[in-house]
Amino acid sequence: MKKILTIVLALVMMLTLTAGCGSGDKKAAYPQDGDITVVIPKAPGGGTDVSARGMIQFLQKELPGSKFLPTNKPDGGGVTGMVDVANAKPDGHTLGMVTVELAMFPHQGKSKVTYKDYAAICAPIAAPAALIVPSEAPYNTVDEFVAYAKANPGKVQMGNSGTGAIWHIAALSFEEEFGVKFKHVPYPKGSADIAAALAGKHIDATLADPSVFKSQVDAGNLKILAVMAASRSEIYPNVPTFKELGHDMTIRAWAALVAPKDTPKEKLEVLRSAAKKVCESKEFKEYFIKQGIDPNVIIGDECAKMMQDDDAMYAKFLGKAK
Repeated sequence: MKKILTIVLALVMMLTLTAGCGSGDKKAAYPQDGDITVVIPKAPGGGTDVSARGMIQFLQKELPGSKFLPTNKPDGGGVTGMVDVANAKPDGHTLGMVTVELAMFPHQGKSKVTYKDYAAICAPIAAPAALIVPSEAPYNTVDEFVAYAKANPGKVQMGNSGTGAIWHIAALSFEEEFGVKFKHVPYPKGSADIAAALAGKHIDATLADPSVFKSQVDAGNLKILAVMAASRSEIYPNVPTFKELGHDMTIRAWAALVAPKDTPKEKLEVLRSAAKKVCESKEFKEYFIKQGIDPNVIIGDECAKMMQDDDAMYAKFLGKAK
């Protein structure tokens, strides 16, 4: 009897140990099963970088146990970073915060990747171009700025984010609309450099995302004359839109969180669901407004459509510009 009892106890212990080992070896569910690298194809400090890091901060709270690792890859005006994401293993552990240049570069011969190479998750921002100048500049309206530019053809130094990039295109469209000519000064490392140059009066103006310039605007060093948006900004409600002034100009710089195109649907749904909760939260909106960014809630298919629509728009615009 004692022998039988000993055998039974031994078997029970073995089963307990086996069960314990099995539970310890069980793989964690996505996204807690490994780090998630988020490639940011812009330099630190710009609007895209701020938006990406803010999005990551809130996603980590929504998906506890997961670890998001931001990685800046601004080389080639952002081409390198966007290509790396498109070519990454589609396992949900490499994401990217692609920008509006994705819709432009293929039509400029700068990159072969397009919106078709990604699965859209969300776009937390779609920032309009804003005409920003030093506060001491001798013009306070768009009309006054245009008159000054016409009186000084080719002398007004207009900062942009690199030749052929979004803010350069915005400046070119301004030239075409108003019949003026600027001296274009590129700052390919990003809007933070443009802000420093403008505040230091090394350039005369820029057409760029106003979020990066908020601290300088709030301090009274810079002023915004108008924005290229369909409606006024929540952050700058007293600043008119170009549309109000009789010029139907809407150019926006969006940043969209994406995954490689063949990423499993169930993993995309986890990310999209979390992103939707984040974008709709009061805390998220307050965080972005503090950064000078008008937040958006553009999720999944709606985000994919935005990327596709802008691709079609720039195909026509840039084709005409050639």
